[in-house]
Amino acid sequence: MSDVFADLVGQDEPVATLRQAAAAAARVVAGEQVAAGAMTHAWIFTGPPGSGRSVAARAFAAALECERDGVGCGECHGCHTTIGRTHADVRFVVPEGLSIGVNEMRALVLRAASAPSGGRWQVVVIEDADRLTEQAGNALLKAIEEPPPRTVFLLCTPSTHPDDISVTIRSRCRVVTLRQPPADAVAEVLARRDGVAPDVAAWAAAAAQGHVGRAKRLARDADARGRREAVLSVPRRLTGVGACFEAASALIKAAEAEAAEQLVETDAAERSALEQALGAGGTGRGAAGAMRGAAGQLKDLERRQKSRATRSKRDALDRALVDLAGFYRDVLITNLRAPVGVVHTDVAAQSEAAAGKWSPESALRRLEAVLACRQAIDENVKPEIAVEAMMLNLWRG
Repeated sequence: MSDVFADLVGQDEPVATLRQAAAAAARVVAGEQVAAGAMTHAWIFTGPPGSGRSVAARAFAAALECERDGVGCGECHGCHTTIGRTHADVRFVVPEGLSIGVNEMRALVLRAASAPSGGRWQVVVIEDADRLTEQAGNALLKAIEEPPPRTVFLLCTPSTHPDDISVTIRSRCRVVTLRQPPADAVAEVLARRDGVAPDVAAWAAAAAQGHVGRAKRLARDADARGRREAVLSVPRRLTGVGACFEAASALIKAAEAEAAEQLVETDAAERSALEQALGAGGTGRGAAGAMRGAAGQLKDLERRQKSRATRSKRDALDRALVDLAGFYRDVLITNLRAPVGVVHTDVAAQSEAAAGKWSPESALRRLEAVLACRQAIDENVKPEIAVEAMMLNLWRG
C-alpha cells in the first residue's frame, strides 16, 4: 500500500478534506499554529451502504498517526498498525450486537482520556454509531463536549438524521459526506487491488450497486453468487399464497445460514479462548471450582454471541432485500424506458419480460413493498412477519 486513502473509491472531495485535516494535525503535533477549523476533535462520516464510511474513518485515523507529516503514506509504523487495527492509540468500536451499550462507551471514553503513548493522537473509531443507545450517546457527548487535547473521535453513521445520530452530537462534529461510488470506479479497484478479471469486476460492481465489499464477495465467492441468484428468482416463484409463504421461509433460512456460516468459527474460537483462560482442561479441586464459577461468564459470552448472530442475520437479510429491490427498480426503468442502465445485467431478460406484463404503477408498488419491508425490520418488526407481508404484496402487485 502506498497511500492509506487508495481504497476509498470515488470520493475525491472527502479525501482532499481529510488530507488537509491530517496535515494540519501533524502541524499541531509539531507545536505549530494552525488556522481555526483546520483540524477538529470530532468527525462524522456519513453515506449510503458501501460508500466506505468505515474505510474513510480508518484511513483518516492512519493519516493522523502517520509519522511522515500526516500524509498517510501507508508505509510507516503508524500507518501499518492503524490499518491493521493494532495501533496502541487507536481503538475501534464495532457493535457485536444490535446496539452499543453505555458501559462499553464509558470504559472507552475513560481510556481515550489518557495521553497518546506514541506522542501523536488518541483516536476512537466508532463504526455503526447509529447503534449507540441513548445512554451511550450521552456518555459520548460528554467526552466530545470536553475533549482531551490529543483525542479525536471518528463516528460512522448512515446519515445525520436524528434517528441515526443525536442532534447534539451532530452539532459538535465536522461532517464528511460520502457518495455511492460509480460502478466503473468499483470495478477498477477490484481489478487493481484484488486481481479480479475486468469483465467479472464490471459485472460484480454493477450487481453490488456500488457497494465495494459486496462487489468483492460476488466476484470471488461462489456461495455469495448462488445466494444472489436465489433471491433474484423470487419474483417468478410467486404464483400463489402458498408460494409466497414458501419464498419467505426460504429467504429467512438463507439469511440464517449465511449468518451462521460467517460466525461459526468466531464463536467457537471465542468460547475456546474463554474456557482456556478460566482453566478448562485443568486437574485438581481448584480447576474444577474455577470452572463452576465460570458459568456466569460463559453465559454472558453466549448472550453476546446470540445478539451478534441476530444482527448478522438481519444484515444478511438486508443484503438480499437490496438485491430484490434492484430487480424491481430494473423492471420500472425498463417499463418507463429511462435512460439509465439496469443493475442486474445477468437477469435483464427476466426484468424485461416482467416489464411487459406489469404496469409502471404495479412495478413501483412492488419496489415500495421491498423498501417497506427493510424499514419494518429496521424498526424491529419480526423479520418473518415483515418478509411474509412483503411477499404477499409482491404477488398481488
